[in-house]
Order: sequence, then structure tokens, then C-alpha cells
Amino acid sequence: MPFAPHITPGLYITGDVPGIGGIIKQRPEDFLVEELPAYEPCGEGEHIYMLVEKRDMATLHMVRVIANHFGVRPDAVGIAGLKDKRAITRQLVSVHVPGRTPADFPAFEHESISIHWTDRHTNKLRRGHLAGNRFVIRVRGVSPASVVHAHRALGRMARVGAPNRLGPQRFGNLGLNHEVGRALILEDHQRVLDLLLGPHASHDDGEKRETSRAREAYAAGDLEQALAVTPRSARTERHALSTLLRTNNPKRAVWGIDPAERSFFVTAFQSALFNRVLEARMADGSFAQLLEGDLAFKHENGAVFPIGAAELADESVVQRLARLEISPTGPMWGPQSMHASGAVGELEQRALDESGVSLAQLAAHIKAARIHVEGARRPLRVPLKYPDVEGGVDEHGAYIKCRFELPRGAFATVVMDEIMKTGHSAEEDE
Repeated sequence: MPFAPHITPGLYITGDVPGIGGIIKQRPEDFLVEELPAYEPCGEGEHIYMLVEKRDMATLHMVRVIANHFGVRPDAVGIAGLKDKRAITRQLVSVHVPGRTPADFPAFEHESISIHWTDRHTNKLRRGHLAGNRFVIRVRGVSPASVVHAHRALGRMARVGAPNRLGPQRFGNLGLNHEVGRALILEDHQRVLDLLLGPHASHDDGEKRETSRAREAYAAGDLEQALAVTPRSARTERHALSTLLRTNNPKRAVWGIDPAERSFFVTAFQSALFNRVLEARMADGSFAQLLEGDLAFKHENGAVFPIGAAELADESVVQRLARLEISPTGPMWGPQSMHASGAVGELEQRALDESGVSLAQLAAHIKAARIHVEGARRPLRVPLKYPDVEGGVDEHGAYIKCRFELPRGAFATVVMDEIMKTGHSAEEDE
């Protein structure tokens, strides 16, 4: 039975504010992202650090291009986070080149990538090594007069926090990545292949024609034709198809998928569970409140602490909550998860039970697959800083421009959907 990543599509904390509609990412320059680094390079070490600007390119594609230029494997290239494809983005990138310096390599030239500066550092840049991201986003196809509604919605999120939903990018064009993750955990290898390779009722009409033909060929049992027409860019699907053709063994085909890809699918399953808990708290009005049994998140350092009757009666805790210094959390289920208690814990356990997966099954899969997926607590809301809204008109027509900053791990497209209320303000970027 399908397990949806949302319990109430179209649920907003700004539900009483009219949506402005429109569309984002019509052009790369309409979606600007600037990474806010957690630290600066020290000027020495085996890793070249670069401030990279990319245009209309997926992050992992950029990583491969940079790896080719420096003559290293892609895993020698470090990034702090994935950035949107249909956008202009700036982010730090590291390359491990022991014994060499930037002067030992030819000038980097690429039509979609530019390097603003280089330096050196002692360690590889890793996921999460950033403070946050700054966004400047133009919404097209709107009336400039709607700026008042955008201002109200963005202002409310600045006051009470932005919902920390995992965005549609995490679930893919067909919205099925979490289902693939669940099938992996349950060791239903045939379902994993059917979800990855077969046609679906939720099929995106915008999907490439070659991909549609490949799905149809797979459903008809013609694996050779499916492989022949699957785009080269669909590396996971091609690898699964080629292994299945060679071995006729669904388990081997699934376990042959790159561990990083399998890890991402399991993370998507965790994300679906988190979204369901968050939306239940949004629906009952408690997403920005602390309840007895909660685990509170310190935004300053990521520490988590339990909330009991004493904490709820402590005026300093109440004030820190109001100042967005601390927030309630939801579970990213895993072997090392901290568990809420009381009614909050029951809500979280119910979401897991409804998925048909137990914590023991999840932990067993992570151990057997040797994938790097841990349990964690994720804040239900995040601070939204430096909000600004303006309306205008340029050579492409009317727009409303929104500026704001978010901490790492938060999705700007979730913020924009609170403003636009179209339910589909993001595409799959990675």
C-alpha cells in the first residue's frame, strides 16, 4: 500500500494569507542561491578550496566536471550541500590534490561554471559544512499588487519560524523516492525495481520521452530495449537494468546500485515520516510550541534536550522559544534516534507504524547495507532571517522578488510555497 509523504497536501501556517500564485525558476537568473560558509580556508593544506558559481546545472554534474579538470575521482571533490539546478548558485567546493597547488593546473574554462577564487585548506569540505543559504527568488506570472500578500506571508514566517518540511526535491519527479526507500528496508527487491524502472500513475508528463519508452519496455519485459533507450544520465536505472539483464536476479540488481543512491532513498523514507509528524503538529497548531515529552532543538549549536513540566514552567525557556532560539523537533528515524515521550512520542510512533516499517527493520537494513544513515532530531521550524519583498517589471514581465536566509538543511521552495500556495513550486533538481 502506498505511503504518502504528506498527510494534508496544501497545509500552510499562512493559510489565511492569499497565495500569490505564479511560477519560479522560469529562468536560472530568477533563482539565486549563495552559500553561507561555516568557516574560511586557512591558506595551507592538501585541499584546494574554490568559490564556484554554476548556472543551470545539477550539483553532482558540476562535481564530475571539476573532478575531470583536476584529474581526480569524484569522491575527492567535497561539497557542503546540493544546490538547485535551475538556478544560479554560488558555493564552496574542495578538491583533494596532495602535493599540488592551484598553480599546477591549467585555467578552468566551462560554459556553465566559473571559479571566483581559490585557496587551500587542511580538510575536505563535507556535507553540512555550511551555516546556511541566502536566496533571491523572482516569482513570474503574478500581479505586482500581490506583493502585500507575499510580504505578510514572509513576515509571519520571520516571526514564528518557517516550517522545516523536506521539499519535493527529496521525493523526486514522481514523488516515489521514499517508497523506494521503504521497499529497500523491507527487502522487497522486485518492488524497488518496479518503482525505479516501471510506469506509474503519477507519471510526470514532462518526463523525457526516452525515459517513458524505457519504462514501457521494462513493463513489457523487454529489458534490452529498456536499457537501450534509458538516457545516459539515468545512471542508477541503467546500472539496475544492466545487472538485471546479466543476472536475472532482482536482489543483485538492487544491491548493485551505488550505496550513496541507496542511502538517499532511505533518507527520503525518513523524510516522509518527518513530514507527516510536522504536518500533524501544523494542523493542531503546535508546530511552534513546546509540549511535555518534546525534544527541543537549540538552533545555536544543534543540541537537543527533553521538555518536561519543569521546562514548560520555566520563563526563560518560554522566552527562548519566542525568540526562535529553540524549537520542537520531529524524528528522522534511525538506529541512534532520540525518542520523544508522552503524547508526542505516541504521535511519532504512530507515523512509523503506519508506514509498515519497524525501527528494528530500519536498523537492520542500515547495518546490512553499510550505508551512512543515522537517526537524528530535526527542528519542526527554522529561523527565516532578513526577509524582504518587492514587486517590479523587467523585460520578461511582472515579478515579485523575495529575499531571505535559511539555515542549512532548510528548503527555500517550501518557503516559496507558503507564499505562492500553488502546491508545486519546486522541481526535482538533483
